[in-house]
Amino acid sequence: MSDAKQPATPAGKKSSTGAWVFWLVTSLVVLGCVVAGLVNGDSGDDDVPAPTAQERGDTVPILQRSADSQGICYGWVLQDYFSYSDPLSVGSNLGDGIAVEENPACPRWVQVDARVAYTSESSESEDFARIDVTGSADITTSQLLRIEQGLERFGLTEKVFIDDPGWAVTRAAVTLPLLATEAGLVEPAATPTVDAAATPAPLPGTSSDLWRDRWGYFLAAFGLLLLTALLVAVGLWQRRRQLRREAEKRGARAQRRAAARQAGKPDARTPESR
Repeated sequence: MSDAKQPATPAGKKSSTGAWVFWLVTSLVVLGCVVAGLVNGDSGDDDVPAPTAQERGDTVPILQRSADSQGICYGWVLQDYFSYSDPLSVGSNLGDGIAVEENPACPRWVQVDARVAYTSESSESEDFARIDVTGSADITTSQLLRIEQGLERFGLTEKVFIDDPGWAVTRAAVTLPLLATEAGLVEPAATPTVDAAATPAPLPGTSSDLWRDRWGYFLAAFGLLLLTALLVAVGLWQRRRQLRREAEKRGARAQRRAAARQAGKPDARTPESR
């Protein structure tokens, strides 16, 4: 009795298993890209940062000296453009957290009012900032406009307010005494004595904020590139397997013909075999 042959695994079953694995991996990659985009969209990157404690602490004494010398109050207000809650930061020569507007201690006052908006990644709008200089009723609109336009001379442009709102608004506040003098509001402030031992705070970096709110997009793009590489690899693997099978079939046919010739059987392709 001849040995029983083991049943061969159907080619269709192998193909379906490979397709199932391929689509599983593809689904996981796409799902990872979607999750990365969702997480990045809710990462809090659209929150406007307020001035640091050091920035506020360095600004108040400067405004105090100028206010005492010139007889006018100076302050700042930083707000999230889309928020209706309290400002992110308020300060003046009276102290951190104390506003000059409608303050009985400040009959004359000037302040820089910055409103910054960070839009979400799903929005087509760009980040933007609105900077205004406001003052008490005795100060004319033309004088306030001249002070506002003078901020750009110190590099306090809209881009700077977007990149680092906290530093920009406090920096704008300390320029108000000089700009108010140029606008004819007050006499020049007394020149402060320079402390040679003091070390000035370094300016913030002005590098691009490309990575700040777009890391999810880069991660998703990397996932798509990985998926593309996977598709190419699977295609090459299937092509090599197809070529290998064709080569095995040709080799098997050649072996059968060689065996037939050795047995004295005519080749099926020759006219004698027909």
